[in-house]
Amino acid sequence: MKQAYTMIGTMVRIPAGSYLMGSNDYYSDEGPVHEEVVEPFELDAAPVTNQQFSEFVADSGYVTVAERELNAADYPGVDPAGLQAGSLVFTPTAGPADLNDWRQWWSWQPGACWRHPYGQGSTIAGREHHPVVHISYMDAQAYATWAGKRLPTEVEWEFAARGAVASASAFAWGNDARLDGRLMANTWQGRFPYLNTGANGWSGTSPVGTFPPNSLGLVDMIGNVWEWTTTYYAGQHDVPAGGSQPPPLVRLRAG
Repeated sequence: MKQAYTMIGTMVRIPAGSYLMGSNDYYSDEGPVHEEVVEPFELDAAPVTNQQFSEFVADSGYVTVAERELNAADYPGVDPAGLQAGSLVFTPTAGPADLNDWRQWWSWQPGACWRHPYGQGSTIAGREHHPVVHISYMDAQAYATWAGKRLPTEVEWEFAARGAVASASAFAWGNDARLDGRLMANTWQGRFPYLNTGANGWSGTSPVGTFPPNSLGLVDMIGNVWEWTTTYYAGQHDVPAGGSQPPPLVRLRAG
């Protein structure tokens, strides 16, 4: 693990190339498969950690969106209790649930933010090398600006996650969920959303670099946390978005 921690704050040069982006086999918004061309760029070797984000806040005084109480004037008629600062926290259901209703496992927790990832009373003590969470797009942009970097596009992100490989596969490392029997990423193990047996003992986030890097030396490109890109969401990839140019890129997650 100590060796993985040395990757925090380092950058990896991603070569130029083209690849088949997306998938026609899983979620509808991943398709259609199409070719994208990417210019060379640099990307953080690991997601931004609690420790790194703490340094940003200490230096800049920045307050994240989840820590700001909502303005009642912007939400007329809303119960004042619903205007408290907070964020959504994943809460396993008691049993099988309708997978079309995300509200069954995401619950609003007053006080939840990057400092208190599971709500009031929780802490990041001992989690300094875990990726920071409860980060809005605005927060991610603020951190990137402070660090002298930018967020990647979706095209760049997928290319880097694939290891700059042109051909598509079911997983970033190949077509088998495990490589030689080894779990390759911190993903849900068990039955979603009520039974998670843990990925190598981690049922929530894991310290960055706990799982193997991809062929470019990037860790946690698959699993562990969601991360922001600058690309607007669309139901289909009908129009190729193209690549972008440096500065180097930073990696933060949403919630």
